[in-house]
Amino acid sequence: MTTVTEDVSLEGLRDALGLLKDREQVAVRLLESSAKHSFDPDKELDWDAPVEEGKWFWPPELVSLYDTPMWKRMSEEQRLDLARHEAASLASLGIWFEIILMQLLVRHIYDKSVTSAHVRYALTEIADECRHSMMFARMIQKGGAPTYPVTRLNHNLARVLKTVSTTPGSFACTLLGEEILDWMQRLTFPDERVQTLVRGVTRIHVVEEARHVRYAREELRRQMVTAPAWERQLTRLSCGEAARVFSIAFVNPEVYTNVGLDRREAVAQVKASGHRREVMQTGAKRLTDFLDDIGVMRGVGRRLWRSSGLLA
Repeated sequence: MTTVTEDVSLEGLRDALGLLKDREQVAVRLLESSAKHSFDPDKELDWDAPVEEGKWFWPPELVSLYDTPMWKRMSEEQRLDLARHEAASLASLGIWFEIILMQLLVRHIYDKSVTSAHVRYALTEIADECRHSMMFARMIQKGGAPTYPVTRLNHNLARVLKTVSTTPGSFACTLLGEEILDWMQRLTFPDERVQTLVRGVTRIHVVEEARHVRYAREELRRQMVTAPAWERQLTRLSCGEAARVFSIAFVNPEVYTNVGLDRREAVAQVKASGHRREVMQTGAKRLTDFLDDIGVMRGVGRRLWRSSGLLA
């Protein structure tokens, strides 16, 4: 007979950031926030409004080729078109990632008490992610760009991750996927140069993802204190490898072909771009500082983060 494992709050747990918060208290606060600040994108956003002429689908400074020699040769129309395709690429990546996250969350709560606030919040987050994935898909359709799936290799690597990931590894990868995009979206939703629909999508995502980040951070802190040494080491390796894959998959190179650019030259210029490197490292800094503080950024894992270009 299967026994459901109860989550017992361990008093006095602490890490480099201080005393850990009680798991149930964190979940209760997040549930209260969810009750007050959750959105139905189908009702909140005006999906019937026409696309706005001359407005960006993504802030130009966040477009991968910004400030490169190729960007300077491009017409304004071509730049706008590249931003539209990159927004679709990022939304496609977001959907792929959120589907992975939902499966990892279900695995996380499988052995836990179904009446706990911790489990109820995980289910609430899964519901949020379902709405986000549908919202991103609808935004791609509205913009008229194609979807941009990750490579078959990365698609199947994620299959392995979902099967073998430990609990701390799952939450570390969750933060990797959420925090960099969150930083970019916080720049996007107040930007009046950007399409109204895109600003609305990013605003909803920022508000709801703030709770998801809090949940993942608090659980990862707990896991890095309580997990056995082998699991902590595996987390460092898997998180570093995930960072490497994530940085490669961030923008699908097919976007360059679809806007009439030389794909090989575009990829080379993005890799050489100091502006792009600064954008990605700035977007990741809050996360890398946190992971460093709690002991994730060590050894081979740290070297993998450096090779990803996300760690200065």
